This record gives sequence, structure tokens and C-alpha cells, in this order.
Amino acid sequence: MIVNVQTARYLDGYRLWLKFNTGESGEVDLQDMIFKYQVAAPLRDIECFKAFKLDDWPTLAWDCGFDISPETLYERATGKVIEWLQPIRA
Repeated sequence: MIVNVQTARYLDGYRLWLKFNTGESGEVDLQDMIFKYQVAAPLRDIECFKAFKLDDWPTLAWDCGFDISPETLYERATGKVIEWLQPIRA
């Protein structure tokens, strides 16, 4: 299954509502990722975090160079596992 983000809306804090090409939607809290990766440091400013865009994949991306794979977002938002990723993670 190829997943991409069709729509993204800011909720509050580091939370976003996402709709995927599968028709599914859900909320994600990205605070842990924003504070884990140095490239995401500018996004600790909520105003910068809110300035996300959908790139050509399409997935979430920010001007500082930080992006998150649509598969990761899908798994976080829906709680479902993308099976073809499992061999990669093993």
C-alpha cells in the first residue's frame, strides 16, 4: 500500500489532523520527533511548526528541511502497521 497525506490541519501544540489517500484520518502528536532531531529544532517555535506544507510525496515538510514519511504519519494517526515496512524494521 502506498500512502500519502492528502490534507493536514493544525490542531494545537504539536498536534495535527491528517487525512490520507486511503480515506482514513487521525491525529498525530509530533512533539517527540520535534525535540528528538536537531534538524527540527526551529519547529520548537510553534509558529514555525504551524508553517508545514505538503511536499511532492505528498507528506509533511517544513522549510528547515525536516519532513516525516507518510508511512510514519499513517501508522501514528491510525494505529495500523504498514506490512511492507516490517522487513525493513526487523
